[in-house]
Amino acid sequence: MRLNEIRDNAGARKARKRVGRGEGSGTGETAGRGVKGQKSRSGVSLIGFEGGQMPIYRRTPKRGFTNIFAKKYEIVNIGRLQKAIDDKRLDAKGTINAETMTAAGLICNNRDGVRLLGQGELKAGVTIEVAGVTKSAMAAVEKAGGKVILPEASKVELEAQEKSAKSKTKKATAASAPKKEKAGDAEAEEAEE
Repeated sequence: MRLNEIRDNAGARKARKRVGRGEGSGTGETAGRGVKGQKSRSGVSLIGFEGGQMPIYRRTPKRGFTNIFAKKYEIVNIGRLQKAIDDKRLDAKGTINAETMTAAGLICNNRDGVRLLGQGELKAGVTIEVAGVTKSAMAAVEKAGGKVILPEASKVELEAQEKSAKSKTKKATAASAPKKEKAGDAEAEEAEE
């Protein structure tokens, strides 16, 4: 052994951390020494501050609002219901509700109930208990020999929709009827001349 070959044991001396070598190193800018002045005080937020200029979040136009009372329904199409019945994940003989749909993997989390939509084809006559249903889905379920159970509020809403649809058709027919009469009157006048 020579004097120039003498070394410390491995790990005896730890190399110092090189700081202040850019943001990517994780210890750039202030090199782990923190900050002075306003930024070192608690309760100060400089996020979005643009040196006194009107910040972008205030100068951009804003429209609309988020309705905090809006209901968030889980959406299920009748085609997916039929597929689950075919795969033996749902029992067509029992009542299908949110709990059975969750167990079958049709919905993830039951927020404000399930809304049934009419996309696809339903062959099995099933009893479905849901929070909402479209007219096409209701017609498809009834055509297959099943029925849809709705909460009382939804039944009232569905009846109101049907009444409004009927009133619109009545107005449309009433609007077209006088035109026909006027045309008939004109023909009668021509015949008299």
